[in-house]
Amino acid sequence: MRDIKGLISQMTVEEKASLCSGKNFWELKGIDRLGIPRVMVADGPHGLRKELDQADHIGLNESLPATCFPTASALAATWNRDLLYQVGAALGEECRQEKVSVILGPGANIKRSPLCGRNFEYFSEDPYLSGEMAKSYINGVQSQGVGTSLKHYAVNNQETRRMSIDALVDERALREIYLAGFEIAVKEAQPWTVMGAYNRVNGTYCCEHPHLMAEILKEEWGHEGLVVSDWGAMNERVPALKAGVELEMPGANNGNDELIVDAVKSGILDESVLDAAVERILAMIFKAQKTLSEDYVYDAQTHHRLARIVAAEGAVLLKNEGGLLPLKGGIRIAVIGRFAKEPRYQGAGSSLMNPSRLDNFYAELVKLVGEEQVSYAPGYTKRADYPDEILISEAVYTARDADVVLVCAGLTDLYETEGLDRTHMKMPPGHDALIERLAAEFEKVVVVLSNGAPVEMPWVDDVPAILEGYLGGQAGAGALADILTGRVTPCGKLAETFPIHLEDNPSHPYFPMGPATVEYRESIYVGYRYFDSVNEEVLFPFGHGLSYTTFEYRDLVLSSPQISDTENLTVSLKVKNTGGLAGKEVVQVYVRDVESTVFRPEKELKGFAKLSLEPGEEKQISIELSQRAFAFYNTELDRWHVESGSFEILIGASSRDLRLKGEVEVVSSQPEAPDVDKDNLSVYYNFPKGAPVSQEAFQALLGRPLPVNQLPRKGEFTMNTPLKDMKDSFIGRVLFNLISSLGKKEMGDDQDSPTTLLMEAMMAEMPLRGILMAGGDKISRGMLVSVLEMLNGRFFKGLRELIRSRKR
Repeated sequence: MRDIKGLISQMTVEEKASLCSGKNFWELKGIDRLGIPRVMVADGPHGLRKELDQADHIGLNESLPATCFPTASALAATWNRDLLYQVGAALGEECRQEKVSVILGPGANIKRSPLCGRNFEYFSEDPYLSGEMAKSYINGVQSQGVGTSLKHYAVNNQETRRMSIDALVDERALREIYLAGFEIAVKEAQPWTVMGAYNRVNGTYCCEHPHLMAEILKEEWGHEGLVVSDWGAMNERVPALKAGVELEMPGANNGNDELIVDAVKSGILDESVLDAAVERILAMIFKAQKTLSEDYVYDAQTHHRLARIVAAEGAVLLKNEGGLLPLKGGIRIAVIGRFAKEPRYQGAGSSLMNPSRLDNFYAELVKLVGEEQVSYAPGYTKRADYPDEILISEAVYTARDADVVLVCAGLTDLYETEGLDRTHMKMPPGHDALIERLAAEFEKVVVVLSNGAPVEMPWVDDVPAILEGYLGGQAGAGALADILTGRVTPCGKLAETFPIHLEDNPSHPYFPMGPATVEYRESIYVGYRYFDSVNEEVLFPFGHGLSYTTFEYRDLVLSSPQISDTENLTVSLKVKNTGGLAGKEVVQVYVRDVESTVFRPEKELKGFAKLSLEPGEEKQISIELSQRAFAFYNTELDRWHVESGSFEILIGASSRDLRLKGEVEVVSSQPEAPDVDKDNLSVYYNFPKGAPVSQEAFQALLGRPLPVNQLPRKGEFTMNTPLKDMKDSFIGRVLFNLISSLGKKEMGDDQDSPTTLLMEAMMAEMPLRGILMAGGDKISRGMLVSVLEMLNGRFFKGLRELIRSRKR
C-alpha cells in the first residue's frame, strides 16, 4: 500500500480539492506527477453497465454485453445469503475483466410503497432481510478486490421529485426501518463506498446531513470507506465535505472544487477535513489499482448458468390449487402472451444493461417438452394499454385443444422505470383482460408473472396456479420453464407483502405527496408490520411461497428461558421434508414484544435460514438472536433499548403461517426509559385499520412543526428549485422548454421508451443547479447565478452578473 499521508503532504490545496470530484461521468481523477491513477466506476446493480462510448451528459449510452442477473426484488425472494454472495462474486469478476473499480450497487432502500418506480432495484420492505441480502452481495463483489456503492443513503423511497423532496420521518422509523438495513451492510460488509441520495431528510439534503453522514454512518457504524454523491445530488459542496461526503460525481464545470480551495484558504474549512477526505479517496483508488493491475477473463457460460439458478430460487409459487404444477409429461401446452417470446427481464433506467445473451420462455419450454407439445399466441399488443379483442380471440382459439394454458403476463417496461413512480397497482388492461377471458374459457390456467413489484390480481380466484417470476434476468425464462416442468422445485418466498388493493397500504394517503415534502405518517408500520398489526387481509403475505413438497417444523428449543439483554438467544428447531420431492425451505424467526411501554408492531423478522432437504430428510437448525432482536430505538435516550419483559419467538413459513411458538424473559441492563407522550401518540399504540394519521399526531411524533408543503413563488426561487416549478416565470418557461428540447434531441426518434420517460422526468424535476452537470463546459456557476436573478424578477441585476461571468 502506498504511503497515503506522505502523498497528501506533497499535494497543493488545489490538487487535494481536485480529487474530491470526478474527471467525467464515470472516472475519478488522478494526479500524474504523484503516480495516482484514474479509476472507473460503473452502474449496476444486477449486472455491469459499462458504457461502450464516452458518456453523454446523462450517462445512458449503450453498454457492453454483460451477465444480466435477476433484479433485487427477485434476489431478495431467494432468501439465500450464499447465492447472493455468488452473484456478487460473479459481478466482481466481470468488473475485473472490464477494469471497473466500483460497481454502483446494491440498493438497500425500503419498499415503503409498492408504487415506487425503482422497487425492482430494491430488496425488501423489511430492513433485516434487506440488510442481510445487501451484506452478502457486497461481500461477494468485494471478495474479488472490486468495490461496491451501497445506495441510496437515505430515505430515498420514491422517484417523484426525488431530487428535491424533503422526507419527513420520525427518528424511530428512521432508525428501525430506513437505516437498519444500511447499518447491517456497513457493519458486516464495509462497502468501499456509500452513495448519498438526492433527497432531503427532515429539512437537510442527504449529502450535507451531519447526523446521517458523520454521526451515524462514520462515527456510530464505523464506516471505513468513502461517501460519494449520487450523480448530480450535490447541493452545497463545502457543508457536504464537512458532513462527510468525500467525493462528488460526476465531474462537472460547477465550480465546486474552487469552492473547496477558497474555503480552505479563507479558514472556513479546516484543511485537515480536506486531508481526511482525500485519504479515504486515495485508499479506495489504491485498493482498486492493486486488483486492476492484473488481467482477468470471466467465464460467461458459468455466469449464465448461475443466473438461471438464481432466477429459479427467486421465483415464488403464489398459488397451486389441486397440484396443477408441476406439469405432467406428454400434455399439450398453450403458451399465451407476448412476454413468452419477448421477455420482460429487467427494469428501466440507469440499471438498464445489455445482456450477454437472452433466453425466451417459449424456446426454453420447447427444449424441455418438445415443439409438438406447445402452441403459441401473443394475446396482447406490445404496450397492452387496451384489450385487443382480435388477439384475445386468437389466444382462445389457440388454447382450445390444450390440456393446460400458460399465460405470460405482468408489467411492461413503461410501467416500471427509474424516475417515475406508478400511479396504481394494476397490470396493463390488455394483460388483465386476456387472463380473465382465458380463465372464463378454461379450467387449467397458470399465470406466469414478470414484474418488479406487487400488482393487483382481480382474477386471482379464477385461476388455479400463479407463479411470480419477478424480473428474472437473462436466464429467467429458462428458470421458469424448469419450475413449471418440475425439473426444479420452487423455493422462493416473497420479500414484500402483496396487498389486495393499493388503498390497503398504510403509506397510500401520504405517497408521493409533494411538492416540497412527503410525510412518513405511518412511522414504523411499513409492509407486514402494518398488515399483521391490524390484521388486514392481504393477497399474499410477506414470506409466502409454496413448494412442490411439504415441510414439518417441530421441537422448538430456546437456549434459556431467561436472558439478559447482553446475551444472545439461540433458537433451535427441526425441519423435515415430508413430501416426495427434494426441496428447500426458508425458516423465518419473528419476535413479538408481549407488553411494551412504546408502540411496536405485532411482530418483526429477526432471523431466517434456508435449508435443502431430500424427501424424508430432517435437519436441525439454530439461529442466533442478539440484543437488537428485542430492542427498539429509544428517542429519549438516543440509543437502542430493551425493556424487561416477555418476548414471543414465532417460527413461520411466512408472517401469516406460524408453525411454532416459544417465550423468553429478557432482563434489561439499561435504565428505564423516560415516560413518553402516550396521549398525543395514541394513534400509534392502536394503529387504526384504514384510518389516516392526523397531522397533529404526526407532528407530535416528529417533535416539531411541519414545514409548509408548497411550491416556491417567483422571487423565492433557489438553485434547488426544480425547472418545472419555475414555469410561471417567462424566463423559467424558456429555460424549461430549452432543456426539454435538448433532452428530446438526445433521444432522437426513440420518443416512446422508458429511457425517454426517464429523461423527461429528470429534465422536469432537475433542480436549477443540475444544469451545471447537464451543460458540460458551456455553462458556469456564475452564468447560472445570473439566470437565477432574472428568474426572481431582478432582470438587470442578472444581466450585469451574466456579463461579468462571461468576461471571467
